[in-house]
Amino acid sequence: MTGDYIRKYRQTLQLGLIHVIEELFPEEKLSIPYSILDGVYCELVGSAVSSREVSQIEAKLKAWAKSNSTIVFCGRHNNCYQYKLGNKVYSVINPAFENTSVLKEFHLVYFPPGFILHFSGDSVQFVTPGKLAATYNETHRWLENLNLSQVKDINSFIKKGRCTELITLAEALHEKKIADIADLILQQKRTVRIILIAGPSSSGKTTFAQRLSTQLRVNGLKPVPLSLDNYFLNREDTPRDASGQLDFDALEALDLPLLNQQMTQLIEGREVEVPIFDFITGRRLPKGNRLQLNPDNILVVEGIHALNPNLLPTINRNICFKIYISALFLLNIDSYNRVPTTDVRLIRRMVRDKSFRGFEPERTLKQWASVRRGEDSSVFKFQEEADVMFNSSLLYELNALRNYAEPLLQSIPQQSPYSDTSARLLNLLSFFEPMPTDKVLSTSILREFIGGSIYAEN
Repeated sequence: MTGDYIRKYRQTLQLGLIHVIEELFPEEKLSIPYSILDGVYCELVGSAVSSREVSQIEAKLKAWAKSNSTIVFCGRHNNCYQYKLGNKVYSVINPAFENTSVLKEFHLVYFPPGFILHFSGDSVQFVTPGKLAATYNETHRWLENLNLSQVKDINSFIKKGRCTELITLAEALHEKKIADIADLILQQKRTVRIILIAGPSSSGKTTFAQRLSTQLRVNGLKPVPLSLDNYFLNREDTPRDASGQLDFDALEALDLPLLNQQMTQLIEGREVEVPIFDFITGRRLPKGNRLQLNPDNILVVEGIHALNPNLLPTINRNICFKIYISALFLLNIDSYNRVPTTDVRLIRRMVRDKSFRGFEPERTLKQWASVRRGEDSSVFKFQEEADVMFNSSLLYELNALRNYAEPLLQSIPQQSPYSDTSARLLNLLSFFEPMPTDKVLSTSILREFIGGSIYAEN
């Protein structure tokens, strides 16, 4: 199935869920605050649901799906698609199917205080991600405390000229969380020799690693950075995916023998020459960087595969402190319309690819399906093994990224196979009031994508 089909399928299911909740619990309000694995977390605002009620909702939703009912498309308004179910019209940001006959596989999972609408029918293999959910909930509570739960709240700040305040709040949260993680590592300094920082594409791993290293130094530790990106094979040796595209996000795109050899040597205290990969030319530079770990050093390794046990099979995992980082964007347009975390990362990557890797936006969009497949198979399934998780999203980032992403998306011609994706992302960005980026800190994770990062000089 194509990405467009999957989005329509999921949007149709969510429309049905909204409709069913209103019929079953007319006094309650449904909220769909975030996606979680292959589903979305749902709750009734201000009240918990029981497992019996979740079973009741699932039964009614499945009956609706099997009813071959028509969903009436009423047109578009304020960049939303409007559909009529029963006597009520609902506004959603993605198109839906106009009949329920396509809905086959889904189930609901009781996940107190709410439930997860899982888009697959396989309930046996579904494992509820406790650590990921806790990270979402922590950010959600913080936003509620600030009365900043929806995009309109951020837009109001910007329209009132309070951009600096917005930036300060978002960056303060990041700094506090990074300092807390550094304190946890300090408590385990006698056993931890390696910090592994993993996460999907465009999570901000590089900047996070630098900022964590600063906090570690504040705690008296001596971190040494190592990026897995420098172990990329030369572009002509990069493996290809099933469609024949270069698969930069495959584990096999890294020089694993060299990486394991050098990691073992570093742990033993020996000096190695770490390669330097040039993304513009797609090749390693002729000369690398000399690196050696002293007994009081701690190695900070970052890359999308850092938590994959197949990356470093010869290294004792007990000496590793594992961190999972992702842009778990949590500001939604309204109670029903989420901002997809994958779209946030795609926009980040597109902006960065153009500025730092010389890739045109169509090239980024072409690679994205392969990137997502690699994340599903090699990144997400290891996230619950992390010791801690970090949400790298910033309150204001799509407002700031709109200035950079819109011209790139608008440059994609109508006849391009990616014109629909471009239109969808432009529509998403239209909900965000653009803001200037001159006040964004040079240490911000956002600078990794828009440029101007202090760490780029290191």
